[in-house]
Amino acid sequence: MNAQGRHTQASRRGAALAITLALLASACATPRKTGVQTPPPPAAAPDKAAPAPLPEAAQNRVALLVPLTGSNAPVGQSIANAANMALLDAGNARVNLRVYDTAQGAEAAAARALAEGAGLFLGPLLAGDVRAVQAVAATKAIPVISFSNDASVAGGDVYVMGFQPAQSIARSVSYARSRGIDRFAALVPAGVYGQRAQTAFVRAVEAAGGRSTAVASYPRDPAKMLAAARSVTAYDARTKAGKPVIRPDGTVAAATPAPLPFQALLIADSGSVAAQLMPALNKMGVTPGVAIVMGTELWNNEPALANVGSLRGALFASVSDERFRKLAERYRAKFGSNPSRLASFGYDSVLLVNSLAGNWVLDTPFPRAALGSRDGFAGIDGAFRFGAGNVAERMLEVQQVGTGVINTVSPAPKGFGS
Repeated sequence: MNAQGRHTQASRRGAALAITLALLASACATPRKTGVQTPPPPAAAPDKAAPAPLPEAAQNRVALLVPLTGSNAPVGQSIANAANMALLDAGNARVNLRVYDTAQGAEAAAARALAEGAGLFLGPLLAGDVRAVQAVAATKAIPVISFSNDASVAGGDVYVMGFQPAQSIARSVSYARSRGIDRFAALVPAGVYGQRAQTAFVRAVEAAGGRSTAVASYPRDPAKMLAAARSVTAYDARTKAGKPVIRPDGTVAAATPAPLPFQALLIADSGSVAAQLMPALNKMGVTPGVAIVMGTELWNNEPALANVGSLRGALFASVSDERFRKLAERYRAKFGSNPSRLASFGYDSVLLVNSLAGNWVLDTPFPRAALGSRDGFAGIDGAFRFGAGNVAERMLEVQQVGTGVINTVSPAPKGFGS
């Protein structure tokens, strides 16, 4: 994804940038989806002129910690732009939002923000940076609302907004069970993400009352991926157990493999990796009408999957894109480029701050207790709330790959119960 530079270059010492700088972001287009969507958040009004600013001495300072230089700059710049849009939409002159570049050192950026009076940190993006920022934040008990998807960094002063594979997997498994599917299997990549996906899968199947027949792990090597596919489908054993077919002319055809040991197969990896696995899986019996393929929240960032014929009928759960597409349209009109899909974190985190700013008395700690609201918060990515572990719980919809389109087959709930 390419970024067009329309911002003042951050200094190598990580100097703060005013949020009103026009920072351009990278492109991550989204596929068209159909289905019922939740209404837009009340604060998401059209762009308007910024309210007359209060003197800085009368504003609570909030630090946005994102990468503005280096390989992750397009994402960080996109998040900063969206945060700027939310600040204008909210029209709250009591918040002074400043952006700090974490690419030159997250700890140094956080220390500078703290020295300049920040009472709340939004970001950073990467789990390693979260740990560095937390060490600084802890010196003054400053809350950190991170954009990481690593739940292991949550707790204490740190809140995690990132999309969680465990929630996506649980939603897909629950939906599949509601459709009569009982037997599940999974292919998971080697590494931390795969380990967490495997744990989430086993727990989700058990919670839904289903049965897990097999889990196979693989490194991203073609030969080992093929071996994992043979293992999870029990292809060799099924072939041996199959019965030869006698043709009308008396000749004997090769044995047809015995049935698959599962009805649904989770591929806990990107959609592009799933597409690489599908030709082999098709030959091993994983075909439409026989077994359903399920993905994770990663698939929501890959619009090209709508055109992958071998994945037609596959399911995955993620946040709705309906309101994000509207935000993207406004973003393009304002900045002349497409936003990263993660730009919603910048927008939604500022909406959250705005919703609580009325209770944030100047020169006092941020009202941390309000972050635990059981009613949650509205945002571009739908309703969310922070659970007991400080990880964002989200309302997810189930999506299905169609022919050139990704359809919503089970809408996201509109909010949290009591």
